[in-house]
Amino acid sequence: MSSPAADVVRLLTVRGETVAVAESLTGGLVAADLTTVPGASRAFRGSVTAYATELKHELLGVDATLLATRGAVDAQVAAQMAAGVRKALGADWGIATTGVAGPEPQDGQPVGTVFVAVDGSRRADSGSAGGGKVEALRLNGDRAEIRRESVRSVLALLLRELAGEHSGNERAQDTEQNGGF
Repeated sequence: MSSPAADVVRLLTVRGETVAVAESLTGGLVAADLTTVPGASRAFRGSVTAYATELKHELLGVDATLLATRGAVDAQVAAQMAAGVRKALGADWGIATTGVAGPEPQDGQPVGTVFVAVDGSRRADSGSAGGGKVEALRLNGDRAEIRRESVRSVLALLLRELAGEHSGNERAQDTEQNGGF
């Protein structure tokens, strides 16, 4: 059985595409997960762990006003992190995590509030609209469980976006393997 990270690396390698990662609450765990996969260097460009709020603006280009008014734990911040890392590291795809792993609330958000995002460029050859997608999560568990589930969730989001760009036949095969839904 393969892992989500292995599936991401395999799909990106087959497609000749790359990914870059922007992390906050996961502190490098997404990048670590991806780089445990043999051959990851063909698809993984790099990562930025912007734990401090000001680094989200300085390194990833997240709007300073947005950070000042809404804080770092926000869907729009996650989207801008994903787009910013994709641009900064020259990747086809950018993914991002931001949220509250605990033990205390942050920016008025309770522990377990997480936003994961993916950003992909427009692909004329695939007919895909590209662009970004964000998912809001409400996770339970301790700090380690919240961080681990955030890693799993952002990789799953990227996999869904990659699968959405497959041809119709590949999508049909994926559907059959997943119980026909």
